[in-house]
Amino acid sequence: MPKYIIERELSGAGKLSQQEIQGISRKSREVLNDLGPQIQWVESYVTDDKIYCVYISPNKELIEKHAKEGGFPANTISEVKRIIDPTSAEG
Repeated sequence: MPKYIIERELSGAGKLSQQEIQGISRKSREVLNDLGPQIQWVESYVTDDKIYCVYISPNKELIEKHAKEGGFPANTISEVKRIIDPTSAEG
C-alpha cells in the first residue's frame, strides 16, 4: 500500500505542550478508527512551525478526509516513491 508524507503547517508546533500533543493524537486516532483499517498513521516529526506525518493509505483522498474530519491542516500530501538510506549505497 502507498506511503505518504503530509506536511502540516502549524505555527509554534515545536512549542506544543505534552497535553496539546496528547489531544491532537487522540483526535487523530478517533478519526482513523472511524475511517477504518486501510489508513494508518506511522509517525510524525515536529519542527518549529510544521509537523511532518507518515501515513499508509490506499489513496491521497482518504488522507484529505482524515485531515478535514480531524480539523488538521494538510498543506502538502506527497506519495513516497522510494526510500533511501545508507544501505542504498551498496550494490
